[in-house]
Amino acid sequence: MNDTMNDAMTLEIDPRNAGQLREWDGAHGLYWAEQADAYDAAYAHYQPALLAAAAVRPGERILDVGCGSGQVAIDLVRATPHSIALGVDLSSAQLEVGRARAVGLDVEFLQADAQVHDFGAASYDLVVSRTGTMFFSDQAMAFANLARCTKPGGRLTILVWRGVGENEWFREFFEAVRVGRDLSGPPPGTPGPFSQSDPAVVEPLLHGAGWTDVVFAPADEPIWFGADSDKATSFILGQLAWLLADLDEAKLREATDNLHAVMAAHESHVGVELSSAAWLITARR
Repeated sequence: MNDTMNDAMTLEIDPRNAGQLREWDGAHGLYWAEQADAYDAAYAHYQPALLAAAAVRPGERILDVGCGSGQVAIDLVRATPHSIALGVDLSSAQLEVGRARAVGLDVEFLQADAQVHDFGAASYDLVVSRTGTMFFSDQAMAFANLARCTKPGGRLTILVWRGVGENEWFREFFEAVRVGRDLSGPPPGTPGPFSQSDPAVVEPLLHGAGWTDVVFAPADEPIWFGADSDKATSFILGQLAWLLADLDEAKLREATDNLHAVMAAHESHVGVELSSAAWLITARR
């Protein structure tokens, strides 16, 4: 597998995803890499259902899209004899974490834009993603590209968020740091955490890209943000640094205090957890 420098030199990217590359291969992606264990702990309640839905069989080839620090690909290969996986992401820092974690396993990592990268025709038995497919600039193009690299009869298994109204964590965090600003999300149909929340939009998109037997299974789990309110506040302040950069000292303190109050209200003996809602989407090539 090419190292990070070679990946960057050969990276082909849709120009419309250039902003995503700047974000994920910059400070934001570096923070996710530094906090890789915390992010994996945050999504831990979803992991068993995602792995079960993937239903990997011995000897299968897996493509993990938006793999981050590689937990999904690594867990699938560890659980399934003779399977191999390729994890792709725009964040070189997270890919380095994945490489360190996967030593001795048949898991490789590549910096690539899955919307345009040539993975080879009919090369994979499974395309899987944990909240990694929602930021493509052209979702129809991306899912068609992923369909092309999937073997006939191969599978798609992705976890995506349902609507804002069903995701307490998002509503409460953004309200906490609003401090008088308009923080309305991206308009419908544009990249963002809820771009694949509507089955009426996503199902025909997947069919048009070459996928069949599309199923949306609701999944509702708490997300864990830290062992206590102080740790959880610090964790999310780091994640939302881009959203807080324009605040003066007084507004930043107000946003921090508001966020800490949210965390304290949701603290229990297991730490800080808020509710969330996702779709576990499966389809066949």
